Amino acid sequence: MASIFDPTKFGDIELSNRIVMAPLTRNRSPKAIPNNLNVTYYEQRATAGLIITEGTPVTQQGQGYADVPGLYLPQAIEGWKKVTEAVHRKGGKIVTQIWHVGRVSHVSLQPNGAAPVAPSAIPAGGKTYILNPDGSGAFADTSHPRALETSEIAGIVNDFAKGARAAIDAGFDGVELHGANGYLIDQFLKLGANQRTDEYGGSIENRARFVLEVVDAVTKEIGAGRVGIRLSPVTPANGVSDPNPQAVFNYVVEQLGPRGLSFIHVVEGATGGDRAFFQGDKPFDYQELKSVYRKAGGTGGWLVNNGYDRESAIEAVESGYADAVAFGKLFLANPDLVQRFRDNAPLNEADKSTFYGGGAKGYTDYPVLEAVA
Repeated sequence: MASIFDPTKFGDIELSNRIVMAPLTRNRSPKAIPNNLNVTYYEQRATAGLIITEGTPVTQQGQGYADVPGLYLPQAIEGWKKVTEAVHRKGGKIVTQIWHVGRVSHVSLQPNGAAPVAPSAIPAGGKTYILNPDGSGAFADTSHPRALETSEIAGIVNDFAKGARAAIDAGFDGVELHGANGYLIDQFLKLGANQRTDEYGGSIENRARFVLEVVDAVTKEIGAGRVGIRLSPVTPANGVSDPNPQAVFNYVVEQLGPRGLSFIHVVEGATGGDRAFFQGDKPFDYQELKSVYRKAGGTGGWLVNNGYDRESAIEAVESGYADAVAFGKLFLANPDLVQRFRDNAPLNEADKSTFYGGGAKGYTDYPVLEAVA
């Protein structure tokens, strides 16, 4: 019977334990370049079995929020090298979440003030984080997107491959494709955001074409054993929806099974909210999803996320339901979360006012347990 404290292996990536740091957008990398504050933040959390970084756009077009780190500038790659070196010095493993936000963006963040791109010209609704003229941060409505031309899609697929190569050049142990939370990959998958009539729209097979092309391009570039993917079958984040998510995501993981990925990272329910949330006419069956993946030959780690605590994580791994559990806000507020779980120690509360933007406060100043001599 496995424990969350036991080592494991996801593809080519060895984890010292099964307590994973989930990706968390923090908006503390001005001009898309990781800095020394970011180095400290990730280094503090290097005892995680695996760190998955905040979403990292593969191009400026893929950026939807101000001050998130990118992978498309030479200076950003150099900045990330300092992060990965610091984590590795502490014995940790770190992958970066490569990202294209699609329609969840603002003209002020796009090249030449262009409209964001999407499968279809349907607004996301909701807000994104931009900079005011004086440099302060603010939340603003997302901009109206334009539909991608069929001829443009191959270029974005290639952008993901280039981003993956840049990640390896920056010293990461691998990448996680951001296929969740209503961003571009998720937009293609779900009917509420994808009303195309070409080979990327309509049937489930067509809507899944984009994600599978991205997976194939990235795995060809850096090897499948260093590639994971994050999926959120039913989250309504950023305005996405689908009437039959079970069929969509069963198909996706069935196709991913033979591709030899490092891990599948599943956000259960509504991201940051109710894990029992569902769309369609019945609750989503996550055990069925995993079963479909395994029956299709999938050997990657099965990583679950959304609202888990110490007790439910222990149960998820010991029962065989999951191979590891990812924690977001708990890791944000507890750099030494692994030690706190081992000791069953009290946890710091997260300061929500410091989640997005700012400096060290609420970022690198959370207290850790005192070492016992």
